Amino acid sequence: MHVVLGAGGAVGRTVVEELVARGRRVRAVNRSGRLPVPDGVEVMGSDVTSADGATAACAGAGVVYHCAAPAYDRWVNEFAAMTEAVRKGAAAAAAKLVFADNLYMYGPVTTPMTEGMPDAARNPRGRVRAEMARSLLAAHRAGDVRVALGRASDYYGPGGTNSIAGTNVFAAALRGKVARWVGDLDQPHSLSYLPDFAKGLVTLGEDARADGLAWHIPASAPLTGRQFLEIVFAQAGLPEKYAAVGRTMQRSLGLVNPTVRALGETWYQRDRPFVTDATKFTDTFGPLPTTPHPQAVDATLAWFRTTLNR
Repeated sequence: MHVVLGAGGAVGRTVVEELVARGRRVRAVNRSGRLPVPDGVEVMGSDVTSADGATAACAGAGVVYHCAAPAYDRWVNEFAAMTEAVRKGAAAAAAKLVFADNLYMYGPVTTPMTEGMPDAARNPRGRVRAEMARSLLAAHRAGDVRVALGRASDYYGPGGTNSIAGTNVFAAALRGKVARWVGDLDQPHSLSYLPDFAKGLVTLGEDARADGLAWHIPASAPLTGRQFLEIVFAQAGLPEKYAAVGRTMQRSLGLVNPTVRALGETWYQRDRPFVTDATKFTDTFGPLPTTPHPQAVDATLAWFRTTLNR
């Protein structure tokens, strides 16, 4: 049994789809217990912010995928406690725990990011991410629960609305509005396509060589915000209308929007190269075929078109 927590979110839903494609037995969990899922998937409602709720959700699991997260502006106060509850739930089931992680813990970088970099983040969200990763890996070393951490950069793809490459890019372009890139348009940036990230997470879940370590999930080649937006408009067959959200605009919008305000803490991800190195993953598990950006953008545009027309 593969249990996906946070299956109503973009990452969790895509992991469910990847598991179904591989013919696995799947339980999809969110708070409400109401989810559109492929045939054969068990749906369960449970509050995994509590140890009891997480234990119930994980019961009978062989692998648990922790894709749940509080709202961005509640990370600092709620994320670590949720993850500790999930750890207890996975441990109670004697299941392997795969955490869908990101790159905040590294802080400002000057070279492509590798898993051996120190946890140098000094902002609150970066420290929370580092704390959760250290705690989970310590639990693995203590023999409490098997753990693997799969890390990705900003994502996009079908269902990916809450991302810098989400609604403000795809929905805006399709509505004829200005698509806005958060940060410098001409700095290279790694972007993870959701189905590729899901494939990587499931690879970690099904291979014991992943245990006890953090892994960068392979993504297609980094590209600048300008290059990405040009692909979006070219694939959509629309005239280009895009602009950057610079630091000044971010500060102004942040006066009324707490999520935008929080982006200021990690502006170093927006004003210089922000690139991942997944060599360790490919050297260990072999190449993970990633989706070329034009093909991935096509699929994302198709999803947004369907969503906007509902």
